[in-house]
Amino acid sequence: MIQLEKDVLLKRHSHYQIGGPAKYFFQLTGSDNLEEVYEKIKILALPVFILAGGTNILFPDKGWEGLVIKVANNFIKKENDFWRIGAGTTMADILDYAVSDGFSGLEWAGGLPGTLGGAIFGNAGAFGGEIKNSVIETVSWDFSQRAPNFIQRKKDDCQFSYRSSIFKTKPQEIILEVKLKFEKGEAKKIKKSIQEKINYRKKYQPLEYPNAGSIFKNIDLRKIPKNLLAFVKPAIKMDPQAVVPAAFLLDQAGLKGETIGGAMISPKHPNFFVNLGEAKAADVLGLIELAKEKIKKQFQLALEEEIIIIK
Repeated sequence: MIQLEKDVLLKRHSHYQIGGPAKYFFQLTGSDNLEEVYEKIKILALPVFILAGGTNILFPDKGWEGLVIKVANNFIKKENDFWRIGAGTTMADILDYAVSDGFSGLEWAGGLPGTLGGAIFGNAGAFGGEIKNSVIETVSWDFSQRAPNFIQRKKDDCQFSYRSSIFKTKPQEIILEVKLKFEKGEAKKIKKSIQEKINYRKKYQPLEYPNAGSIFKNIDLRKIPKNLLAFVKPAIKMDPQAVVPAAFLLDQAGLKGETIGGAMISPKHPNFFVNLGEAKAADVLGLIELAKEKIKKQFQLALEEEIIIIK
């Protein structure tokens, strides 16, 4: 029998440590009967939000007047040079397995927080790599239809793009598992590469504070006005296409250290807006609007949020 929790504080399920209570909360594991889940959703007749690792999300201070389903199916099944992995499996666990068995392909994800499902949802990427490059197939469930109603998609059907996928247009679907491909490599080299990414994050990102990772997407170089090209040239990087880091623009606009309430634009990495301890969602939203307005006024560029904002 499916057991729902009531009035669960969402701040406990968010890396930001911000957010009020969810009216109902449920953790979906691999052993749950999806028909029962479907019936429960139908009976409640409330909005449903699917939660992955909670690493890039801002919940409202008032909470969520609906059902939050946290995907917690955690498994790794190795099948030759590809693995079937539960969407609730953390990226850290996947990398640990990759190192122990000497499989290469996800080194770029060293230090990446969150789960595989969340990485697929937003086509996570770093250091020139993206999760889409390792995907063979995804399996999701449309919870608006009576279970079992599984949807299998090959990589191309997932419509991956920069920090996006088809799943951002499918709020009624839950990613259940993913088939990833790997290449055989040398465990020592794989471990070293992963550790280098972890060390970089520790050095240049404000991991000492609760945060939600990058607030804004980097800007495609093709969207930069010609009169700004010389100005941004030193900052251009491959991600994996040529982009201008949002952090560069935020820095140049003098936004480092700006504070509203308990939230601050990190002096260490200005595309991280950190929780100093008692931040409210309203504080973070205030900083987001401040940053967008200043960048628009100073550079005539529109910043686009990478963080998921729940209202």
